[in-house]
Amino acid sequence: MPLFGAHMSTAGGLDRAFDRLGEIGGAAMQIFTASQRQWRPREISGGEAAGFRERWRAAGDVAVASHDSYLINLASPKEDVAEKSAAALAAELERCRKLGIEYLVMHPGSHLGDGVEMGIARIAAGLDRVLADGPGGVMILLETTAGQGTSIGATFAELAEIIGRSRFPERFGVCFDTCHVFAAGYDISTPEGYERTMEEFERVIGLSRLKFIHLNDSKGGCGSRVDRHQHIGRGRIGLAGFGLLVNDPRLAHLPMVLETPKGRDLAEDRENLAVLASLVR
Repeated sequence: MPLFGAHMSTAGGLDRAFDRLGEIGGAAMQIFTASQRQWRPREISGGEAAGFRERWRAAGDVAVASHDSYLINLASPKEDVAEKSAAALAAELERCRKLGIEYLVMHPGSHLGDGVEMGIARIAAGLDRVLADGPGGVMILLETTAGQGTSIGATFAELAEIIGRSRFPERFGVCFDTCHVFAAGYDISTPEGYERTMEEFERVIGLSRLKFIHLNDSKGGCGSRVDRHQHIGRGRIGLAGFGLLVNDPRLAHLPMVLETPKGRDLAEDRENLAVLASLVR
């Protein structure tokens, strides 16, 4: 059985995420380590970090990743935004280090009209600046994007170019978002399209860099470039597409987490995980 889970709330304390993960029977989760709406969120205290690590040990062999703030945009042509983004990313890495989290999932950024090449150059330079001065031990996972607006990362080639331009390529992996990949034009809903997608990923980036998966169906069609998540099997990817992914032996060891809509009682997460489990052969 793959390591299924979901993005979990940390309301009431970072360690509460493990309680919520237990409620859905998950084995993997993603969290925000701080408010995604603030450039300078509060610091994590030593006691809070120790409590998180202790709760993690008690939870057992759970895979955990953090997602960076949506405010961060290293591709921005605005100097103040780029500066604040670099500082915020460095703080994200430091929080992960304190908590013992190995992976930080990151949206590459948006060029805001300056073009993909200029955006990639800014991202790579910003990442190198942060990594040269920041803490080690945490891998940045560049997330595949839907290509909505001026966002970068809708093609595997764009992610590969960011990694290839960095002085620290060993510090990068990739987070594969099913909704984003599908909306960007990779048809993972059919056996032929799925295999073409994985073959291209291996050729352009390398499956060894794939470390984390977001399991989201897509409200938009293939190539729509619309980033709208849907419950598993209720979108345009469909159950057949997810059946291909969760039974792919190349991905069997990877954490796979939901980012689908949810209510307060987590019933939607439990239903989606049950659907995924039913697809595993």
